Amino acid sequence: MVYLSIENDTKDLYLFINSPGKWVIPGLAIYDTMQFVQPDVHTICMRLAASMGSF
Repeated sequence: MVYLSIENDTKDLYLFINSPGKWVIPGLAIYDTMQFVQPDVHTICMRLAASMGSF
């Protein structure tokens, strides 16, 4: 996400999620990165977004 936001900070980013959840610390790292980058980040659930995957 950081690389893509550096390449073009006006184009929205799309993050495809398929996650059973459980892993809190990596999930928070992804969330923090989504908050850090300039473009809007849209999330799309591909199959499952449970627990931390839905945060």
